[in-house]
Amino acid sequence: MTELNMVEALRSTLRSEMERDERVMVLGMDVGRLGGVFRVTQGLLERFGPERVVDMPLAEGAIIGSSIGLAIGGMIPVPEIQFLGFTHQAMHQIGPQLGRYRYRSRGRFSCPVTIRAPFGGGVRTPEFHPDAIEAQFVQQPGIKIVCPANPYDAKGLLLEAIRDPDPVLFLEPQRLYRSERVTVPDDDYQIPFGQSRIARDGKDVVIIAWSAAVELSLRAADQVSADGISAAVLDLRTLVPLDIDGLVRNVSASGRAVVVHEAPLSGGFGSEIVATLQQEAFMSLDAPIERVAAWDTPYPPGSLENHYLPSVEQVVQAVKRVAAY
Repeated sequence: MTELNMVEALRSTLRSEMERDERVMVLGMDVGRLGGVFRVTQGLLERFGPERVVDMPLAEGAIIGSSIGLAIGGMIPVPEIQFLGFTHQAMHQIGPQLGRYRYRSRGRFSCPVTIRAPFGGGVRTPEFHPDAIEAQFVQQPGIKIVCPANPYDAKGLLLEAIRDPDPVLFLEPQRLYRSERVTVPDDDYQIPFGQSRIARDGKDVVIIAWSAAVELSLRAADQVSADGISAAVLDLRTLVPLDIDGLVRNVSASGRAVVVHEAPLSGGFGSEIVATLQQEAFMSLDAPIERVAAWDTPYPPGSLENHYLPSVEQVVQAVKRVAAY
């Protein structure tokens, strides 16, 4: 057991998987000599050499396209896109090509590609760097979407992703990269996709979140407890596959829910959660489901992002509104 932050957990997981399986490799902008923009891949070039740790040009489509070819050829590539917002330059490769390859080949070929991408606000990054566009990939069938919220889950979910025979988009909350250190087992462990976790127990309201919004929700739950409201926090962990049973079970127990995410409100994945609960748990709901999200505007300069991103106070007020029913 070792205490690690998320960067360290991810780095040690990549190193151990590359030692275990010589087919595993990493590629992307600055992943080699620089060690990645957040230093997640630091030291891997020296350990495994330039054939398995490949610095790529500023061309996200080429990074993903190369990963598809490598996967078809028998490798297990783990490409890094420096920030999720940059994936717009590779959308033609991720959705129409990577996501459909098994379907297009009638099951003859798989594409074991794990795309790592930091995202989310809170660190004053420039334009295009913090955008939370995860919902856009839910519309790309064939891509699994994973959103760890702590170092323990980051290791277990990354192991599951790399060993999955199909494509995975692995989203890393840059705000939480070095925010906490937790005890992480040294041995291998995998966290199955589609299994949410209760990050905090509660009986009056369930706050549903993923990635950095989980930490935000936990702070809000702590705050409302002073007012006598017992709020649970449900960490989805993965958006695709979605743990519908876990959603229904936890929301049905309290009859009240608040969904929190960093993406703009309109068309965010919170809409899908609300629609799912309306269909699967309608008779158990005692109040309308609230959503707390970013504004429907372009991401602002870093000096204004505190006014743009969901806040603890916004989550607190939403919890109080649904608890009042």
